[in-house]
Order: sequence, then structure tokens, then C-alpha cells
Amino acid sequence: MPRWWRMKTLLVIDSSARSNRSTTRALTHRFAKAWKDRFGSEAVIHRDLGTNPPSAIDEAWIASAFGKPTGETPAALSESETFIGELLQADVIVIGAPMYNFGMPAALKAYFDQIVRVGRTFDFTTDPENPYQPLIPTKPVVVVTSKGSGEYEAGGVLETLNFLEPHLATILGFIGLGDISYAKVAREEIKDELWQQMVNEAERTVDRLAIDLAAA
Repeated sequence: MPRWWRMKTLLVIDSSARSNRSTTRALTHRFAKAWKDRFGSEAVIHRDLGTNPPSAIDEAWIASAFGKPTGETPAALSESETFIGELLQADVIVIGAPMYNFGMPAALKAYFDQIVRVGRTFDFTTDPENPYQPLIPTKPVVVVTSKGSGEYEAGGVLETLNFLEPHLATILGFIGLGDISYAKVAREEIKDELWQQMVNEAERTVDRLAIDLAAA
């Protein structure tokens, strides 16, 4: 093995409530398999939010996150610390995000609520025109989405109802993860020939990104 070779860690985040028959899971797992084939299974962290949803933040979480820091991490933040640690460890992140009711699944929103934390993933600045500073080092993110209709895409009659990609791009960029690539599938409600073409294209996109990001 070349002296310059270095294992890269992939964080895969699945949020589909379906453990089977999920288009986003099929694509994120395809990416993960390519990664394991190159770096080994120990190079992949799998965070399955669909089958093991994060806790919703509560009063104890807020008090701990915004309270005066102590020498020990409060129990209320232990889940948050685990998630943030995985983000920091990863070299590349893949997120599977099907559209549920025009936006992201509740489990994925709960995950972001856990990781968007002052002093850990963002901080305040004294600049009134740019009051927030991201704290997560920039790294590539691949977002895999699926939607029931193709009309949610740019130019479609339902475009204004698509809050999935805009919300993801905003919240990821807010903490420093603005280098985002997408693999998209739509027409999940129909699953016709055009849907299959979109699946095939998404598979090609995932395959290409897995190769390019592993070699970067």
C-alpha cells in the first residue's frame, strides 16, 4: 500500500422511515458499499435516524446548551455530542432525505436540532451584517433525495412547495457544510419509465461521487 494512502471516513445518515423499499436508502447504501470496497468497513459510520430517531430537544437540553460551561458534558447533551463527534470525524458525509410533507423527515429535523449548537457547530460574531460563524470544517456532503412528484423540481408547478433542499442547504451551510452535491429521484408515486431513468441517473451520480470523493 502506498505510503501516502490514508483511510477516509464516511458518515452515512439515513432518515427514511422505511427499513426496506426505500429509494434513498438504496442509494446511500450503494455509496457506502463503494466506500467499503475501497477503504474497508471500518471507514463507514452509519447513523440510522429512521429506525433509531434522535431525541427531541427539551428544556434540559436548552438549559445545558446555552448555560455556563462546566468541566463535564451534561447528560442532556450526550446525544448531541455523539452526533457532533461523528460529523467532525467524517471526511465525507452522505445524507438520505426523502420528502415528507414538503420537507425533511421529522427524525432528520430532530438530528439537526441536536447538532446545531452554539460554541460547537456555530458561534456568534460582532459583525451585525454577518452575525454567525460556522465551526464545522468544510467537507463534502452528498444529499440523496426522493420525492413523490417531479413537479417539486425547478420549473415544476409545485416548486414553491419544495422546502426539502432549501432547508437542507441552509442548515448545512450554517454550520460550515456548504459543499453539497445532490442525487435526486422523483415520481416515486408513479414509478414509471421516467422514474426508472431518474433512478439510473442517481445511481450513476452516486457511483461517480463515491469514486471522486474517495480519490480527492
